[in-house]
Amino acid sequence: MSGKLGFGLMRLPRKGLGIDVKQVSDMVDLFLASGFTYFDTAFVYPGSEDAIRKALVERFPRESFTLATKLFAAMVPTENLAKKEFETSLKRTGAGYFDYYLLHNLLENNYQKYEKFHLWDFVKEKKAAGEIRHYGFSFHGGPVLLDKLLTEHPDVDFVQLQINYADWESSNIQSRKNYEVARAHNKQIVVMEPVKGGKLANPPAEVQKIFRAVNPDASFASWAIRFVASLDGILAVLSGMSNMEQMQDNTSFMKDFQPLNEEEMEAVRKAQKIFHESSDIPCTACRYCVEGCPKEIPIPDIFRLMNMRSSMGQIGDSKEAYAELLKGGNGAADCIHCRKCESVCPQHIKVSEELEMCAKALM
Repeated sequence: MSGKLGFGLMRLPRKGLGIDVKQVSDMVDLFLASGFTYFDTAFVYPGSEDAIRKALVERFPRESFTLATKLFAAMVPTENLAKKEFETSLKRTGAGYFDYYLLHNLLENNYQKYEKFHLWDFVKEKKAAGEIRHYGFSFHGGPVLLDKLLTEHPDVDFVQLQINYADWESSNIQSRKNYEVARAHNKQIVVMEPVKGGKLANPPAEVQKIFRAVNPDASFASWAIRFVASLDGILAVLSGMSNMEQMQDNTSFMKDFQPLNEEEMEAVRKAQKIFHESSDIPCTACRYCVEGCPKEIPIPDIFRLMNMRSSMGQIGDSKEAYAELLKGGNGAADCIHCRKCESVCPQHIKVSEELEMCAKALM
């Protein structure tokens, strides 16, 4: 594979109720023309597999790109339904085979289901049949479980981890510790959330000041992506690009990639300290929590407004925006503490507790 930049297909541009396939096609064209080949989707990303069939698979020779998708078993009631996701993904993408196939979002509270449904054996069978070239798993748990899984499944080709400079020393996400476990097992790593759901593309003013002092022309996203791309053993750094502007920026600095130098690393260390002291809710707006919520609470939207209030001091604006949000449905106070959201949250957020605080602060 040529460049380290990967096109994450979870946050694609939208047009009306669907994905803007024309804009995605233009983004795909620039991505490939810039020398990059890695595309990452998933069974549970709404409309994503269909969109990439139209924007990529039907428009370019199959050998000119590498495609990854994922099987998510955590919310599926039977083994048969879990395994059917593979065939559905093949049909949606029209890809014929997957270059990279992942068991999706393994955590301490769901990994046993993947064992119970014999999904490790299933992906190995698909690899032996030539329908998968490389198999791995995406992981949001802690280093102890990661070590256990890589010990029990030594033939895994790669692992996908959440790594970014803000979470590097986080006791919640444990980016550094997970990275070190994967490298101790000599596994290649695909990085997800390098820009932390877009948060690091628009970091706090203090962080912006630090980065601008070192390089006033570099985008803030470039700092985040170059930080992880500078690590050893990185197969791809996924950027969930949502428009052509983001694609142009990311390809511009990753085409002729330069690792961070010591002055830049020192700036990142200062930024890490600021994030470590932040009181923001660490939501990346993946929206996994929304799907299973019995009250259909727009949790990521509420957390975004809470962060707007706490870190930017926009008390009036956040309350006004929250009042507008409530016109469309339920709010933070409607949470019934079923904690379904917490069982699927990759960021390990205590959602019900945070919603209680949001209900008081935003009213």
